[in-house]
Amino acid sequence: MTRQMSTREKIYAYVRQRLMEGAPPTIREVQRAMGLKAVESARSHLEALVAEGRLVKQSGQARGYALPDEFPAVMQVPLLGSVAAGELSLALQEPDGFVPAERRSGEFFALRVRGLSMQGAGILPDDLVICRRTPTASEGEIVVALVEDEATVKRFRRRGGQLELHPENPDFEVIVPEQLVILGKVVEVRRQL
Repeated sequence: MTRQMSTREKIYAYVRQRLMEGAPPTIREVQRAMGLKAVESARSHLEALVAEGRLVKQSGQARGYALPDEFPAVMQVPLLGSVAAGELSLALQEPDGFVPAERRSGEFFALRVRGLSMQGAGILPDDLVICRRTPTASEGEIVVALVEDEATVKRFRRRGGQLELHPENPDFEVIVPEQLVILGKVVEVRRQL
């Protein structure tokens, strides 16, 4: 194996790992990770990997390399503990492990649900919610929010200038917090049968 091929194999392994983690690298990140002197060297190797069919170039994107369809489009999402769908509870920041999820752009985390406040939305105790990390939400989206250092999963609403967190169960009350931090939007719910 020539030195150039060895470098190319290392680049492929690095890019593939980053793609599987759901964090596609930029060309500059590839250059730095491989210790290459020029960005153009990294670009040349990446273009060769595209020509070989080992990577696919998505035009117009800074992080525009992907794996061909025959490779699994999976990423590992950190499981950060549990979140209340009922009473408020603190979600852990250290991962309890990882769960596989469909590869998407963005940063994600998973939480295990406790409580029944979201049963009307089909979210039950012991379900896993996969969330896209974001500090904002649109009207009616289901979010994981931090209220006074406690995390909860609820439907986000605005009433006038007031932000509210609505349960999907009439046995629970609407939360009208003085301060609210949105941690993420729920994008997937998983249940083991």
